[in-house]
This record gives sequence, structure tokens and C-alpha cells, in this order.
Amino acid sequence: MNLKLSLAVLALAAFAYGQDVGSDVKKTAEDTGHATKTAAKKTGHATAKAADKTADATKDAAEDTGHATKVAAKKTGHATAKAADKTGDATEGAAKKTGHVVKTGAKKTAHGVKKGAEKTEDAVK
Repeated sequence: MNLKLSLAVLALAAFAYGQDVGSDVKKTAEDTGHATKTAAKKTGHATAKAADKTADATKDAAEDTGHATKVAAKKTGHATAKAADKTGDATEGAAKKTGHVVKTGAKKTAHGVKKGAEKTEDAVK
């Protein structure tokens, strides 16, 4: 009987210890769940903040790019106008020189034709 009583006490102690371990496991699981929930909230908040900062940086970069493009377009337009002006001046100068050369050539040709005609006239006489 003494052995039965000892076995019963031992079984009861093991059962009680098992109940306590179950309670500890449950508490640990709850703590882990809470920590996971807190971490998820913080991660979500950090992700939202990062997204906001990224959006702001993207907007700033787009504005800077737009401004740079506008400035470049103005400078390109100005340079194109200057180049067109210079091209016009050069074309005008070339036209004047061409006209002068043509006029001079025409005069020389006319003079040569006149001389040739006079020589032909003299030869025919």
C-alpha cells in the first residue's frame, strides 16, 4: 500500500508539474503573439513613413528635373536663335560676295565679247 501511495503522489506531482508547464507554454505563446503584433505595427508604421519620404523625394526630383529641362530649353532656344542670326548674316554676306563676283564676271565677259566682236569686225572689213 505504501508503494501505491507513493506512486499516486508521484503521479499527482507529475500531473501538477505538467499543468504548470502548460501554463508557462501558453503564457510564452501569448507573449510571443503580442511581441509579433507590436513588431508588425512598428514595421507597418516605418514602411508608411518610408513610402511618404520616397514620394516626397520623387516629387522633389521631378520638380528639379522639370526646372532643369525648362532652363535647358530656354538656353537651347536662345542658342538656336543666335545660330540662326549668324547663319542669316553669313548667308547675306555670301550672297553679296556671290553677286559681286557674278557682276564682275559679267562685266569681264561683256568686255571680252565686245573685244571679240571688234576683232571680228576688223577681220571682216
